[in-house]
Amino acid sequence: MTKDINKIVLAYSGGLDTSVILRWLKEEYNCPVIAYAANIGQDEDWEAIKKKGMATGAEKVIISDLQEEFVTDYIFPAFRANAIYEGSYLLGTSLARPLIAQEQVRIAHIENANAVSHGATGKGNDQVRFELGYLGIDPSLTIIAPWRTWDLNSRTKLVDYAKKYGIPIPTTKQNPYSSDENLLHISFEGGILEDPWNEPEEVMFKLSVSPEDAPDKATYIEIEFQNGDPVAIDGEIMSASNLFRTLNKLGGENGIGRLDMVENRFVGMKSRGVYETPGGTILRTAHRDLETITLDREVLKIRDSLMPRYAELIYNGFWFSPERELMQVTMDEAQKTVNGTVRVKLYKGNCIPVGRKSKDSLYQESFATFEEDEVYTQSDAEGFIRLNALRMTMKALKNRM
Repeated sequence: MTKDINKIVLAYSGGLDTSVILRWLKEEYNCPVIAYAANIGQDEDWEAIKKKGMATGAEKVIISDLQEEFVTDYIFPAFRANAIYEGSYLLGTSLARPLIAQEQVRIAHIENANAVSHGATGKGNDQVRFELGYLGIDPSLTIIAPWRTWDLNSRTKLVDYAKKYGIPIPTTKQNPYSSDENLLHISFEGGILEDPWNEPEEVMFKLSVSPEDAPDKATYIEIEFQNGDPVAIDGEIMSASNLFRTLNKLGGENGIGRLDMVENRFVGMKSRGVYETPGGTILRTAHRDLETITLDREVLKIRDSLMPRYAELIYNGFWFSPERELMQVTMDEAQKTVNGTVRVKLYKGNCIPVGRKSKDSLYQESFATFEEDEVYTQSDAEGFIRLNALRMTMKALKNRM
């Protein structure tokens, strides 16, 4: 098995798990290993990660800044569809994995590597997302998933292995939670959260203040959209990543975007997760509100009927599937008229739309007014009601017989 592998590209974070994997791959396969880290907006010391990767035995460490691409090519397409999983989750981790996999395959091609590896465990969703990404782009690459094959199946064994090969072990107090951070969100699992009755500790949160501690005065902002994508805040045009950072800051300051849920993993088990998605929560709320005046009723119904399946595909790792790509075309077609501005009020954990306007608005005050009008004949409603009631009328007559 090992003689067929000439070089491996590892998705590397610099933590204990992937540091041990880096060395294990080098020893097990006796070939060069490239450590690849994706900057998608997480708070990291990238220079320290690079130094640690080289010290652990990597042939080279590649850090790819994918922040702008993450927002424009992954977050925005999903938000054009108002994608949300099981009614709550805004897919922060799910959207990041295909991008990481795509860049990993690109690096493998450039570096003439014929294998890719990741540090996801055999219990979670990420193993599926990474590997469906690899297979959906280049199925000729060999996939190595150490957690499914090695015997280093406990933290004690990982630490012992790290000590054996001189891999630095963090001396700071171990974080009791497993977390994943990017521009869209930060997630927390494990620790006291494994009991779904336990309330999350306030010290755990990183991106937002508690709603109780948010300002007593509301913050108003205006978000401008073009073809369903946000392009400006309060009239200031920004790059996609900067716009998202601004929304994260505003949302976090006002205690917006916290979520505590038990979700159904693709592999079959239920998992409790706590999420902070401040900017994403504001964006979805504003986008949904703008659609109320710019989308035809029946178009909106069709789009919304497709959304749960679309969100499920992303959650389960099928970003590169033909069905997701087909659905994306439909989602984007519906967004051609989603142009305009939404004014939202941010206050103590709440994001409340309070105004919306658009050159493509389908709302006509002359039709909707309660005052006298000349565009609607109210007596026409009688026939409309009788025709719509016909089947119920027939049922009522039959029941009386």
